[in-house]
Amino acid sequence: MSDTENKVAAEAPPAVPEHKVKTARVAVVNTDALHASREKRDNGDPDTTDEEAEEEQEPEVDDAEILSDLPDDIDEINLIHSRLGTVSRLGLPRFTQLNRLCLRQNFISSLDPKDFNSLKELTELDFYDNKIKEVGDALNECTKLGTLDLSFNLLRHVPEVLSRLPELHTVYFVQNKITKISGLDTLGATLRSLELGGNRIRKIEGLDALVNLEELWLGKNKVTKLENLGSLKRLKILSIQSNRITKIENLEGLENLEELYLSHNGVEKLEGLESNKKLRTLDIGTNFVKELENVSHLRELEELWINNNKIETLQALEPQLKSIETLETIYLEGNPVQAKEGAHYRRKVILALPQLKQLDATYVKQV
Repeated sequence: MSDTENKVAAEAPPAVPEHKVKTARVAVVNTDALHASREKRDNGDPDTTDEEAEEEQEPEVDDAEILSDLPDDIDEINLIHSRLGTVSRLGLPRFTQLNRLCLRQNFISSLDPKDFNSLKELTELDFYDNKIKEVGDALNECTKLGTLDLSFNLLRHVPEVLSRLPELHTVYFVQNKITKISGLDTLGATLRSLELGGNRIRKIEGLDALVNLEELWLGKNKVTKLENLGSLKRLKILSIQSNRITKIENLEGLENLEELYLSHNGVEKLEGLESNKKLRTLDIGTNFVKELENVSHLRELEELWINNNKIETLQALEPQLKSIETLETIYLEGNPVQAKEGAHYRRKVILALPQLKQLDATYVKQV
């Protein structure tokens, strides 16, 4: 999930019938409008009177009352940006048919098993942007859980509870304080997507059991080497942007790889892709590559991002890329060759690669 590693933007909650909306803190809160009115008032907006501001102010409601009007058999609850510090007063145990629970953008710091033990039908759980440091045993009984989002919290390690969730297929741990990849050995049969971007990981490890993994997101960490990926035979997406990689290597086992994101690293040479013939997207932007080479065999390539490198000539474009009929987009801007060619840069690239539909950020005019 970009860099799909930027895919973690907060989602707007779905609308619910009016009779199910207890207060402004449940499900369909118009928080943007509320915050805007408060900002106008606080900034002394002459068009907003104290009386208007008071009318726009939503009433404070006790946590215990937020969900009191919802039926026991409801299958989805969204409490986004609801100023919750805990879930213990929400009365969650009565919602035994709940499938999806979203508690994004709150202040939840701890989880109690008694609040979740009865939620045995839960398949999606979202704690994005809270203050959680430990998960503990809180989710032990949620054995049908398939998607778990604990992004933007305060975790220092991968929660041990993952080993007790036999149907888990997608996990998000973006922007925590995790230093080591561990605790994933029991998820080999089910896990399809693992998002660990924005942590403090220095080494790729602990992935040997994940033979069915299709997406691995490790952007914005401190990884220095591509290694220990050989068992990920079904991997389709590998994102390791904004790390400390200096060489493309050890990708021989990733024969099904379709998207490789390596921008903002320290790579000096385009190499090591001999076995990755299914690549459709290759992002090597903002590195130190001096020459376009070793990609002519990528016959399914659709997008090539090699912008902001050290390429000084266009001579390799035709021998390396012209025969790749699937190639539609190339980003080459920000290289020395762009300044060197000046006004002729765009015309020369398009002449060398007539199959292009987009060069840098501009579409190619079809003649």
